[in-house]
Amino acid sequence: MSLMQRRGVLYGVLALLAGASVFYVTKSPRGNGPETSLSKSEAGDTIGAFVRKPSPEALPNVSFQDGNEKPVTLESFKGRVVLLNLWATWCLPCRKEMPALDRLQAALGGPDFEVVALSIDRAGVAGTRKFLESVGVSKLKLYADPTARLANELKAIGLPTTLLLDRQGREIGRLIGPAEWDEGEAKALVQAAMAAK
Repeated sequence: MSLMQRRGVLYGVLALLAGASVFYVTKSPRGNGPETSLSKSEAGDTIGAFVRKPSPEALPNVSFQDGNEKPVTLESFKGRVVLLNLWATWCLPCRKEMPALDRLQAALGGPDFEVVALSIDRAGVAGTRKFLESVGVSKLKLYADPTARLANELKAIGLPTTLLLDRQGREIGRLIGPAEWDEGEAKALVQAAMAAK
């Protein structure tokens, strides 16, 4: 199988997972104990499906584009806590989640924190901008990966996938599926990461 065929299969699998609204994840609290499968509804609060790493893990310094099609890397966000949301314009759960991410950025965004909503699809900057305007997003900066390769590099098995990063750019944990990021435990999780030294 050629590289292009393998990529096609990978993108097809990602599309199926996103289309099915992935709500099932493997959860192992604090990295201990038996792993169990929880759905969004079983978790109660949507943040119940957040999978915390036993200790923060380094991520590859991936490159993507900003709203002016200039290159940006994860390294450029060091010093801030980052909520890195991987999404796509064709993903219905992503559409539902985007306003909550926008409200979270409005409430907590600044020199210590940023929501980096990164579009992982071939629509590129123009398609991403059109989507964000259509859902009324005004506080999030535009970031896009028109190669659609970063989902694989960041080991996202479905969209949306959201990674919480510490000030050193390391992954604290992740959640697969949409969440109300501006409410309850989700917001408290972000605030706790911001308060950590």
